[in-house]
Amino acid sequence: MLNYQQAPLDLAFQALADPTRRSMVEQLSQGPASVSELARPLDMTLSAVVQHLAVLEASGLVRSEKVGRVRTCRIEPQALHTAERWIGERRASWERRLDRLGAFLIETDPTPTPRSSK
Repeated sequence: MLNYQQAPLDLAFQALADPTRRSMVEQLSQGPASVSELARPLDMTLSAVVQHLAVLEASGLVRSEKVGRVRTCRIEPQALHTAERWIGERRASWERRLDRLGAFLIETDPTPTPRSSK
Protein backbone atom coordinates (compact mmCIF):
# COMPACT_ATOMS: atom_id res chain seq x y z
CA MET A 1 0.00 0.00 0.00
CA LEU A 2 1.29 3.46 -0.83
CA ASN A 3 2.26 5.73 2.01
CA TYR A 4 0.23 8.92 1.63
CA GLN A 5 0.96 12.19 3.32
CA GLN A 6 -2.14 12.33 5.46
CA ALA A 7 -2.45 16.11 5.79
CA PRO A 8 -2.78 16.92 2.04
CA LEU A 9 -5.29 14.11 1.54
CA ASP A 10 -7.31 15.27 4.55
CA LEU A 11 -7.30 18.84 3.23
CA ALA A 12 -8.48 17.69 -0.19
CA PHE A 13 -11.39 15.69 1.23
CA GLN A 14 -12.33 18.51 3.61
CA ALA A 15 -12.32 20.98 0.73
CA LEU A 16 -14.46 18.66 -1.42
CA ALA A 17 -16.92 18.09 1.43
CA ASP A 18 -18.61 21.41 0.65
CA PRO A 19 -21.07 21.49 -2.29
CA THR A 20 -20.07 25.04 -3.28
CA ARG A 21 -16.41 24.07 -3.53
CA ARG A 22 -17.28 20.90 -5.47
CA SER A 23 -19.25 23.10 -7.87
CA MET A 24 -16.21 25.36 -8.30
CA VAL A 25 -13.94 22.35 -8.94
CA GLU A 26 -16.47 21.06 -11.48
CA GLN A 27 -16.47 24.43 -13.23
CA LEU A 28 -12.66 24.56 -13.21
CA SER A 29 -12.47 21.06 -14.66
CA GLN A 30 -13.79 22.65 -17.87
CA GLY A 31 -10.81 25.05 -17.92
CA PRO A 32 -9.34 28.05 -16.09
CA ALA A 33 -11.74 30.74 -14.89
CA SER A 34 -11.52 34.10 -13.21
CA VAL A 35 -12.89 34.58 -9.72
CA SER A 36 -15.80 36.60 -11.11
CA GLU A 37 -16.60 33.80 -13.59
CA LEU A 38 -16.59 31.29 -10.75
CA ALA A 39 -18.83 33.57 -8.68
CA ARG A 40 -21.39 34.19 -11.44
CA PRO A 41 -23.51 31.01 -10.97
CA LEU A 42 -23.26 31.09 -7.17
CA ASP A 43 -25.76 32.81 -4.91
CA MET A 44 -23.21 34.43 -2.59
CA THR A 45 -21.01 37.45 -2.22
CA LEU A 46 -17.68 37.73 -3.99
CA SER A 47 -16.06 37.74 -0.55
CA ALA A 48 -17.60 34.34 0.25
CA VAL A 49 -16.40 32.97 -3.10
CA VAL A 50 -12.87 34.15 -2.31
CA GLN A 51 -13.05 32.38 1.07
CA HIS A 52 -14.08 29.13 -0.65
CA LEU A 53 -11.23 29.56 -3.13
CA ALA A 54 -8.80 30.04 -0.25
CA VAL A 55 -9.85 26.63 1.13
CA LEU A 56 -9.43 25.03 -2.30
CA GLU A 57 -6.00 26.61 -2.70
CA ALA A 58 -4.89 25.58 0.80
CA SER A 59 -5.89 22.00 -0.04
CA GLY A 60 -3.80 22.08 -3.22
CA LEU A 61 -6.80 21.37 -5.45
CA VAL A 62 -6.74 24.81 -7.09
CA ARG A 63 -4.01 27.28 -8.02
CA SER A 64 -4.56 30.91 -8.89
CA GLU A 65 -2.53 33.60 -10.56
CA LYS A 66 -3.15 37.32 -10.61
CA VAL A 67 -2.43 39.24 -13.78
CA GLY A 68 -3.31 42.89 -13.47
CA ARG A 69 -6.69 43.04 -11.76
CA VAL A 70 -7.82 39.55 -12.76
CA ARG A 71 -7.20 36.48 -10.63
CA THR A 72 -7.43 33.32 -12.75
CA CYS A 73 -7.94 29.95 -11.11
CA ARG A 74 -7.14 26.51 -12.47
CA ILE A 75 -7.50 22.98 -11.23
CA GLU A 76 -4.40 21.24 -9.86
CA PRO A 77 -4.76 17.69 -11.26
CA GLN A 78 -2.12 16.05 -9.03
CA ALA A 79 -4.15 16.68 -5.86
CA LEU A 80 -7.21 15.10 -7.49
CA HIS A 81 -5.13 12.14 -8.67
CA THR A 82 -3.92 11.54 -5.11
CA ALA A 83 -7.49 11.42 -3.79
CA GLU A 84 -8.59 9.26 -6.73
CA ARG A 85 -5.73 6.82 -6.13
CA TRP A 86 -6.59 6.57 -2.43
CA ILE A 87 -10.25 5.84 -3.23
CA GLY A 88 -9.24 3.34 -5.92
CA GLU A 89 -7.06 1.43 -3.48
CA ARG A 90 -9.93 1.19 -0.98
CA ARG A 91 -12.27 0.01 -3.75
CA ALA A 92 -9.79 -2.64 -4.95
CA SER A 93 -9.33 -3.92 -1.40
CA TRP A 94 -13.08 -4.28 -0.86
CA GLU A 95 -13.58 -5.92 -4.25
CA ARG A 96 -10.94 -8.54 -3.38
CA ARG A 97 -12.65 -9.17 -0.05
CA LEU A 98 -16.05 -9.53 -1.68
CA ASP A 99 -14.63 -11.87 -4.32
CA ARG A 100 -13.16 -14.07 -1.58
CA LEU A 101 -16.49 -14.02 0.28
CA GLY A 102 -18.32 -15.01 -2.91
CA ALA A 103 -15.93 -17.88 -3.54
CA PHE A 104 -16.30 -19.04 0.07
CA LEU A 105 -20.09 -18.95 -0.14
CA ILE A 106 -20.06 -21.01 -3.33
CA GLU A 107 -17.71 -23.59 -1.75
CA THR A 108 -19.82 -23.93 1.40
CA ASP A 109 -23.26 -23.85 -0.24
CA PRO A 110 -25.13 -26.94 1.05
CA THR A 111 -27.74 -26.91 -1.71
CA PRO A 112 -26.97 -29.26 -4.62
CA THR A 113 -26.43 -27.70 -7.99
CA PRO A 114 -28.86 -28.85 -10.65
CA ARG A 115 -27.29 -31.00 -13.31
CA SER A 116 -28.09 -30.31 -16.89
CA SER A 117 -30.08 -33.03 -18.66
CA LYS A 118 -28.70 -34.50 -21.83
